[in-house]
Amino acid sequence: MRAREPTGRPPLPGGRTLPDRAGSGGPAAVGGPRARGVPPPGRTAAPPAGRRRVSSSPPAGRSRPGCPGSPPVPVASAAGVRCSPRVPRPGRAGSAPPYAADDAAVTERAKVAEQVAQQCARHDRDGLLRHVTTANTARDLDRIRAALGEEKTSYLGYSYGTALGAAYASMFPERSDRIVLDSNIGDTHLDRDGLRRYALGMEQSFPDFATWAAARHDSYGLGRTPAQVRRTFFTLAERLDKAPVGGFDGSLLRQYTFGNLFKRTQYPKLAQQWQALAGGNGTAARRPLSQNATADEVPASFDNSLSVFLAVTCNDIKWPTNVDTYRRGVAEDRGRYPLFGAATANVTPCAFWPYAPAEPPVAVNDDGPRNVLLVQNLRDPATPHDGGKMLRQKFAARSRLLSVDDGGHGAYVLGDNSCALNTTTRYLVEGTMPAKDTLCPAV
Repeated sequence: MRAREPTGRPPLPGGRTLPDRAGSGGPAAVGGPRARGVPPPGRTAAPPAGRRRVSSSPPAGRSRPGCPGSPPVPVASAAGVRCSPRVPRPGRAGSAPPYAADDAAVTERAKVAEQVAQQCARHDRDGLLRHVTTANTARDLDRIRAALGEEKTSYLGYSYGTALGAAYASMFPERSDRIVLDSNIGDTHLDRDGLRRYALGMEQSFPDFATWAAARHDSYGLGRTPAQVRRTFFTLAERLDKAPVGGFDGSLLRQYTFGNLFKRTQYPKLAQQWQALAGGNGTAARRPLSQNATADEVPASFDNSLSVFLAVTCNDIKWPTNVDTYRRGVAEDRGRYPLFGAATANVTPCAFWPYAPAEPPVAVNDDGPRNVLLVQNLRDPATPHDGGKMLRQKFAARSRLLSVDDGGHGAYVLGDNSCALNTTTRYLVEGTMPAKDTLCPAV
C-alpha cells in the first residue's frame, strides 16, 4: 500500500501526545503493561510547541498541570487485575519463565504455570480478566482522544508500548498523528516467538557487559577478557545450581543478569553481585532478592504487574498447549542461546490460559499516513533489533527505522545517543520524518 506524506503542518494547539507508561522498566515489566503506580521508563520529550501532552505520569517526577493520565485501563483501575499467585516462584522476574536445566524442569514448570493460570481464573470474580487485550486498550486510547475533543493523537511507546502503539496506528490510521515506537517487540502483540527473542537479545547485549567487566578485572575478578567473563557466567551458574548462595541458584543468576543488562548504569551492581556469589558471600548476595520477587507470596504491586502482563499476553493470541512443544523449544534454544534460551522457551501460564482469544491479534496496517518512526538499539537485551526490522517490513512505506549503535533497553531519552535524541525529538516537535532508514553511530 502506498503511504501518504504527513501534512508537515505545525502542531495544532491543544493536540496531544500520549506517552505509554506500559513499557520497559526491568524484567518484571518487559513486554507487558506496568503495575499501577510504577513510574514510566524514563523522561519523555517536551511536548511540541502549542501542544499539550497527555502523560501517564509526570516526567522526571515533576508535576505538570493539565496532563491527565493514560495508563492501560486494567492497570489503573481501583481494584486492578490480580491473579494472587501463591505458588513457588511463579515466574521470579516476571515475564520470562525460569531456566530449565532439563526435561524434568520443563515438566515441573508446567505444573506451576497451570496453577498460576487456574488462580488467575479463580480470582477473576468481576469477569474483567478476559477483556484485557492490546486491541481493547487501543480502543480505550481512542476514547481518550475523543473525550479530549482531538482529531488526532500522537504517541510515544517503549517495549510493550510498541505493540500498543502499532495496534493503535493500525486500527485508527487516520486518527494517528506522530507515532514513535522505541524498543520494538515486532508486532501488535507478544507471542511465543517474541518471548524467545529475549534470549537472542541477551546474547547480543551480553558482550557489552563482558567487555566492561573485563576492563575492570582488577576490581571484580570476573575475567580479563570478554570470553573469560562469559565462561565465568556459565561456571558460576553451574556452581549455584549445585549449591545456591543466599537464595541464588543458577536460574536466578540468569534472570538477574538479564534484568541488569537493560542499562549500562546497572553494570557495577551486576558485577558486584557476581563477585559476591563467586566468593560465597550469602549476606551480600541476598540483598537484591526482594527486588526480584522470588518469595512464594508475591507482593501486591508485583501481583498486579504480573497479572496484567499475563492477561494481555495470553488473551492477545493463543499459545501452544502441548508441553512437548516447550520441551523441544527449550532443548533447541539451550543450544542456540545458551545464556538464557532455556528460560524464555519454557512454559508460561498462557499454555493453560482459561480463556480463548476473543478476536484475532490486530494486523499491522500498512495503508495510512507515513507517520511511524521505529527507534531501535542494535543490542537490546529484551527486544532485539530484529523486532524493529520486523515492524519496518510490516508497516512498509508508513514507517522509517532509526537504528542506534548502542546497547540497553530503550534508546530515545533513555540512552545517551545524541543522534537518536535529536532525530526523534525533531519528528515529535516538527513532524520531520527521516527520509530513509537511518543508523545513528555509537558515541
